Amino acid sequence: MNLILIAVISLGAIALVLAAILYVASKKFAVYEDPRIAQVGEVLPQANCGGCGYPGCSGFADACVKAGSLDGKFCPVGGQPVMAKIADILGLAAGEAEPMVAVVRCNGTCANRPRTNQYDGAKSCAIAASLYGGETGCSYGCLGCGDCVAACRFDAIHMNPETGIPEVDEAKCTACGACVKACPKAIIEIRPQGKKSRRVYVSCVNKDKGAVARKACTVSCIGCGKCVKTCPFEAITLENNLAYIDPAKCKSCRKCEEVCPQGTIVALNFPPRKPKTEEATAAAPKAAVAPKETAAAPKETAAAPKETAEAPKVTE
Repeated sequence: MNLILIAVISLGAIALVLAAILYVASKKFAVYEDPRIAQVGEVLPQANCGGCGYPGCSGFADACVKAGSLDGKFCPVGGQPVMAKIADILGLAAGEAEPMVAVVRCNGTCANRPRTNQYDGAKSCAIAASLYGGETGCSYGCLGCGDCVAACRFDAIHMNPETGIPEVDEAKCTACGACVKACPKAIIEIRPQGKKSRRVYVSCVNKDKGAVARKACTVSCIGCGKCVKTCPFEAITLENNLAYIDPAKCKSCRKCEEVCPQGTIVALNFPPRKPKTEEATAAAPKAAVAPKETAAAPKETAAAPKETAEAPKVTE
């Protein structure tokens, strides 16, 4: 009986000492966490997509609280309403960010880019890209396996079965950038959504020379530079046989779209242009009126000599 009692007392004493050590250690090495981090985390959508540039929503909440400013910070999933709630919690001003959207910069459909071989391997763009250049003559274009579709958590991108090219649903896209990271060919880009969802961009990433690029795809950029010369805002640059439109400088005048011989430049969600035949017929009557007025002038000048010729007869 005494042995049992001694064992119980010994174990209790050891537990008491260890508990005291743990208590002292917890107080000494305690890490203070601002309670506002948890409050901001509750407001965030918890998508953990990484589109904000931080590792998950918790990392974004921690950055917002510790930075003391919301400049340059934006949650693409929650958008401006979520940022307004975060600003209220932190007592800061919520900066307005321009809406962004994913853009697929490849128009190499089955009609524009004929297949030259068939891939029978694993259905993955990453695997296909590591093995060979693709099923067509263009080694820069979309592989069509749908890695971007699998990466999107918001069901905002799907493969078009007719064209074989992914299409983005603007209403669902949050510009998180997951599809950009998943594409091994880097044909998907996050660009400003634009006013009324109107955008002008070069739908090609082929850097081959003109003849080679045109042979691989009928709508590829051939690096002719006509768009660069036409743009009045210096928004287009030409590098490595490929044109690129800077969305920050582009004013959506669409002049580059008119001069592009390949139809590579895409003007999205713009109203249709007026046919040039109508403009020509409207201008034709104005041009025809001018010769009649000028032709009538000689008749008036020709009548003057007759009056002067009769004047001597009256004097006689």
